[in-house]
Amino acid sequence: MARKVFTGTIVSDKMDKTRVVAVTRLFQHPTYKKTIKKVLKFKAHDEDNRSKTGDRVTIVETRPLSKDKRWRITEVLTGGQASQEASK
Repeated sequence: MARKVFTGTIVSDKMDKTRVVAVTRLFQHPTYKKTIKKVLKFKAHDEDNRSKTGDRVTIVETRPLSKDKRWRITEVLTGGQASQEASK
């Protein structure tokens, strides 16, 4: 069975080796046809602490790593505000 893969934005990097990733998805209401935005938050494992708040990342489903962690960060796509401020 294929693993689920999502792309989202890191909203918290306060924990060691753990990031909170917000995944936004748009879908149409079945009856009213209005576009609805739903934001899901996942805790993802980041072994090297290389991602920061605001980064765009790809996460993949994995075995349970702790009580809440079932995702792993595979790739940092773009840097966010934190990495831009550090480079100045």
